[in-house]
Amino acid sequence: MKLFDVYPLFDINIVKGKDTKVWDDKGQEYLDLYGGHAVISIGHCHPHYVDMLTNQLQRLGFYSNSVINKLQQQVAERLGRASGCEDYQFFMVNSGAEANENALKLASFTNGRKRVLAASHAFHGRTSLAVEVTDNPKIVAPINQNGHVTFLPLNDLDAWEKELTKGDVCACIIECIQGIGGCVMATQAFAQGLAEACKKHGTILICDEIQCGYGRSGKFFAHQWLGIKPDLITVAKGIANGYPVGGLLISPDFKPVYGQLGTTFGGNHLGCTAALAVLDVFEQEKLVENAHEVGEYLISQLRELQKTEPHITEVRGRGLMIGVVMDLPHKEVRGKLIHEQHVFTGCAGTNILRILPPLTLSKAEADDFVSRLKKVFETL
Repeated sequence: MKLFDVYPLFDINIVKGKDTKVWDDKGQEYLDLYGGHAVISIGHCHPHYVDMLTNQLQRLGFYSNSVINKLQQQVAERLGRASGCEDYQFFMVNSGAEANENALKLASFTNGRKRVLAASHAFHGRTSLAVEVTDNPKIVAPINQNGHVTFLPLNDLDAWEKELTKGDVCACIIECIQGIGGCVMATQAFAQGLAEACKKHGTILICDEIQCGYGRSGKFFAHQWLGIKPDLITVAKGIANGYPVGGLLISPDFKPVYGQLGTTFGGNHLGCTAALAVLDVFEQEKLVENAHEVGEYLISQLRELQKTEPHITEVRGRGLMIGVVMDLPHKEVRGKLIHEQHVFTGCAGTNILRILPPLTLSKAEADDFVSRLKKVFETL
């Protein structure tokens, strides 16, 4: 059997990782500024994380959520305190796609509507919302053909309010810092206006914090920069440092009903242990604060480089979620970074480098990256 070939892959076999560094099978070291799509929040192979998962495997292993699992309760309590969302409820799943699908279902169950408003150039996991935004004409979402999803420009409040006045919108879902959109940020005026409009029209506001949340922006959640309190918040990626865990934070306005939502593997013992290990490290090493301090420093250094590097047209983002917009395709730059400078980055669109390192990144490593990026531009 062959793999279903839908991902372009680099011919590099990573066999070891430690903090912000990874090594291939030839012994070459790389600076990892992508973290496997932002899932590596506390660094590769953090010793506390490894110890906790190893101990859990030796005691019980994986085990599903079909019995009372006090670890789930611990995750909910710890996450509530860490994020400032103690009054919310928590439902654990396995991925960002599953978190968003459950958020959309819960929203529809609540107000009985079906239409969703989503921001253009957003991603929202591997959900039925995601496929419309692809540039590949071979991928079409049947749900969009039925008119159930309307895509609107982020920050165009008038356009969102116009749709909301029709009275048939179940939910609005936004990333406050867009991932695949190349770190475009929602403005405070837009976010607050949208929250007010949703409340007025009985529409559920969902903040997709799968990539921009969990400390990456320099606050626990990116929406906290904007002064809003969403009805539903979806999380995944950095929640368990690469182990497949996702979740849905649900405002106290929603009352749970048995059988309303379901999951087979969500909240299993090993996933809960991974999530608790991450929260331990967040607290002990103050990683949310580090993401803010080092992220703002890295953004400032990239903007200094922009002053002398004409290929950089914009640097945007918050914390350690950064988009470097260029006037040339990212493919050659990213290729040189990997093969010549040994740095992993992500990408967005056709001309944006996406920087999503572990939240443990230091200022010295930020300087190192800027130096290596400068060397790449000098060879173009």
